[in-house]
Amino acid sequence: MRCPFCQNPVHIGAPECPSCRLTYPRTSQLVGAVPRLQPMVADTTRSLKAGEIRKLQGRIEQIQRRFPQLTLQVVMHQFPADHPFSMYVFWLFNAASFAGESNRGKNNHAILLAIDPARSEAAIMPGYGLEPFLNHDAVDHLLELAGPLWQSGRWADGIHRVLDSLDSWLETIARPEEAPAVTTGEF
Repeated sequence: MRCPFCQNPVHIGAPECPSCRLTYPRTSQLVGAVPRLQPMVADTTRSLKAGEIRKLQGRIEQIQRRFPQLTLQVVMHQFPADHPFSMYVFWLFNAASFAGESNRGKNNHAILLAIDPARSEAAIMPGYGLEPFLNHDAVDHLLELAGPLWQSGRWADGIHRVLDSLDSWLETIARPEEAPAVTTGEF
């Protein structure tokens, strides 16, 4: 795991980053209150049309029916430029508690896809229960698949591509003997 602020390695369960001393409470002090978010797909930027949101919600519901322990959340939001995007994603994932208060640590099977169209940045944050299976290379690969679509402003199409690839990836966790090789690349 890497610190969302300084990007130095941090051991899972460490109380703070050994390099910059970042903690979740310190992040909350820097950032403030969580924006009001709709379940499954929250678009505070109004980049998605109502019909696109409904289709994305339907796709997320399909995935969550196949994998009932999973909670998927897509957030499109314009984050301030004051701090690294990864720090905002870390903060939002923890502050919004997408997996629910009772699903902490290894029981946290939430996945957050955060997109900031104004910053041209996106990130995927898995819960601790999924981190061993979704490493940085796999996350980069999922985001790379959507990159060309997002660069052309096709936000919903890019999100669908990530969700479809994520669905396939989740299948490989459920059936590891069928796992394909993961390729990496730039987003």
